[in-house]
Amino acid sequence: MCRLLAYLGSSIQPNRLIYQPEHSLEIQSYKPKETITTSVNADGVGLGWYDAQPDSEPFIYKNILPIWGDINLPHLSRYINSGCCLAYVRSATPGQASNLSNCQPFSCDRVLFIHNGFIENFRDTLYHPIRKHLREDVYRKIEGTTDSEHIFALLANELAVRGTSLPVALTESLRTLTKLATLDTISFSANIVVSDGQQLVASRFARGTSAPSLYWLLKDTTFPNSIIIASEPLFPGKWNPFPDDSILWVGNDLAPTMHQIDSNLRTEKAS
Repeated sequence: MCRLLAYLGSSIQPNRLIYQPEHSLEIQSYKPKETITTSVNADGVGLGWYDAQPDSEPFIYKNILPIWGDINLPHLSRYINSGCCLAYVRSATPGQASNLSNCQPFSCDRVLFIHNGFIENFRDTLYHPIRKHLREDVYRKIEGTTDSEHIFALLANELAVRGTSLPVALTESLRTLTKLATLDTISFSANIVVSDGQQLVASRFARGTSAPSLYWLLKDTTFPNSIIIASEPLFPGKWNPFPDDSILWVGNDLAPTMHQIDSNLRTEKAS
């Protein structure tokens, strides 16, 4: 399983989350505490971030080396200052190539996307059904071969066809994925974080398997004007575990809303 990290709040240097904490993203790449299927995430690293310009597209850095072998990211992550960034270390699903096209984050216009999870036997199961569901212009933007990028294509398709909000687009993408997987009883998991620089939307969701771990931390004393989402807690604090089948949305006001998703994928505000 990959490890995810997302931040929204006051501008910081990303290395404060990627490298400095006692259980940083770098440490999670080789010593994760809560993975089930793998003990190392050595198939690549990615960082996406936004600058202070309100309409600018995100910047992305990717490398197919393991994060501990990347000599550039430590310098880059100290050079950048950003109020919204997403990072990821990859554990490639067997059979999926380790190349830059398959590394995350994926992007479309202002939207960044990272995913931790899988689709069961993806190339033999949902590869073609997902592609058939996409609008032609969205289909043509797929560059890699991963299940992750195809799930992102479902979200990009929702945004292109319906022009809807990110929370609704993510919910509808999970709805479509569930319908396609149900036809042949295909298991999948979809821990996802998506952003446009002004908000974070995250899901912990699975069918036919257990969803990977995911947590959120709001206004910690070390990062008082922020929310952090991570596969595993980076340091001691009041980390909140995502419930099964849930979506969290938070904007610049740092007032998160958590929705539970029922079996029919109708969202209801959690009490």
